[in-house]
Amino acid sequence: MQDGTSLPPRCRSDLGRGLRTWRALHRVKQSHAAELLGVSQPQISRWESGTQEPGQDEARLLADLLSARLAGGADGRLGKFVGDSVSPLHLICDMTHRLLAYSSARARQFRRVPEELDGALLWECASPDIIEAERNLETLGWFDLVAPIIELETTGHRSHLLEIPESRFTWTRFRLSDGRYARLVETIN
Repeated sequence: MQDGTSLPPRCRSDLGRGLRTWRALHRVKQSHAAELLGVSQPQISRWESGTQEPGQDEARLLADLLSARLAGGADGRLGKFVGDSVSPLHLICDMTHRLLAYSSARARQFRRVPEELDGALLWECASPDIIEAERNLETLGWFDLVAPIIELETTGHRSHLLEIPESRFTWTRFRLSDGRYARLVETIN
């Protein structure tokens, strides 16, 4: 991630849980993860146990490592489904809100050309309603084994990258082939 980018507030607390999952899926020991990230093994242990959150620079390194990507065949099909949809949809990394795919209907809401959108961080574009909803995800069961589809409303909001109209929308959480999570955002009115 570039300097100056903002991460969702829950991102730092989710990084330890995400790192533990990433290590298990990739069969990486804490000591090797510590080498990769330039920290000590006890530091990795503290992040994973939730007894300490990473600092800002460490959080950015971890978010880059753990950010969802459409790497596998099924993930690529999901990205293609989103891109081919006539509905206003976009797919983001559930942790960092990095843009993974979007439909042409959603592209009309962006204020940048497609070449500038790949990997864009959408968190800094979030409306106050979206920010509030993000704070309540845990109480809504978002991190349960089977996450509910969440329906929300937002007032209009304009940022340097995106114009969000007053609308109703849904969030659906998908586990990608590498164990990371993506969020499908669909406007429903």
